[in-house]
Amino acid sequence: MIRQCRDSDLNAICKVINDGARAYKEILSENMWKEPYMLLAELQREVDSGIRFWGYEEDGDLVGVMGIQPIQDITLIRHAYVRTANQNQGIGGKLLESLRQQTARPILVGTWASAVWAISFYEKLGFRLISQDEKDQLLRKYWSISERQIQNSVVLASIQWFNKQTLRESTNNS
Repeated sequence: MIRQCRDSDLNAICKVINDGARAYKEILSENMWKEPYMLLAELQREVDSGIRFWGYEEDGDLVGVMGIQPIQDITLIRHAYVRTANQNQGIGGKLLESLRQQTARPILVGTWASAVWAISFYEKLGFRLISQDEKDQLLRKYWSISERQIQNSVVLASIQWFNKQTLRESTNNS
């Protein structure tokens, strides 16, 4: 079952994030990895910044989470994680599809450049990588992350993003 998370779910959300993020431990440099991956106080700041979390629940337990954050003219997908024991069961795809239905805006998602499985996941669901130059601009515009994280990340966009860019370019060329 997919449902919107409540404030009372913050501890469970944090557990899902920290469990699911273990996949990054092997691919991130020591100066990028930390344990726990996300502290409860960090998660609270993310919620306070406007991220609304949705969760996938099985037998009363939260096993997957994904955040959605409208910013300016786009929507960001934030903190998408599934517990290790529940991965590769379609949970992430179901969460993403549910969140996609909540917005008509273009969607952007950022992930670690070395997380090839995450990039592949989004590409299979119709997202495409943004160019390196544009990626840096977008990460600085829509995210609050360090320069080091910007250098080690990629941004993928929904087809609506590329359609909007094409429309903007054709309007500028007219």
